[in-house]
Amino acid sequence: MEITAAAVKQLREQTGAGMMDCKAALQEAQGDLEAATAILRKKGIDVLTSRDRRAADQGAVTAYIHGEGRIGVLVEVNCESDFVARTEDFQRFAKEIAMQIAAASPRWVDREAVDPEALEKERAILMDQATAEGKPANIAEKMVEGRLRKFYEENCLLDQAYIRDDKRKIEDLLNEIAAKTGERVVVRRFARYMLGQE
Repeated sequence: MEITAAAVKQLREQTGAGMMDCKAALQEAQGDLEAATAILRKKGIDVLTSRDRRAADQGAVTAYIHGEGRIGVLVEVNCESDFVARTEDFQRFAKEIAMQIAAASPRWVDREAVDPEALEKERAILMDQATAEGKPANIAEKMVEGRLRKFYEENCLLDQAYIRDDKRKIEDLLNEIAAKTGERVVVRRFARYMLGQE
């Protein structure tokens, strides 16, 4: 069966596996992307795991100024090599991240970076709300978990909907650039300034 380059590229972006592995999996799955993903699952996990161990200490610090100087963002985005850091795709990605931060005002990069005290405070507020609605404890707990997802989506950069396409999350963009470059890509940190605000 003929496997198209577009199908190989799509599978590579979804799994992070190598080009030849993707092509072989698609041939084995007779072109079925879901079946090929299942075939690659073990390899894909291995690829992503080994990528997670690699050092991402190159990259760029990108600045973005919006609204005639009313909002400013500095963001550090890292990758593994200076070569990738200088590519147009990587630079464009870093710029998009800076614009996202300016527009959506996240507080943290990801869920792991959330301040535990802020999380507990939010959890307590949500639990009080669910209890005030007269929900039993087990239902209230499920409601809290569901509402915490919304908290993460509003406050964690990687969980946020992309400002240019709300069907995609920032984490999807991150995974796409990592798959495209073949390197680990990390949004390390950011600072957002708004005129007249602490």
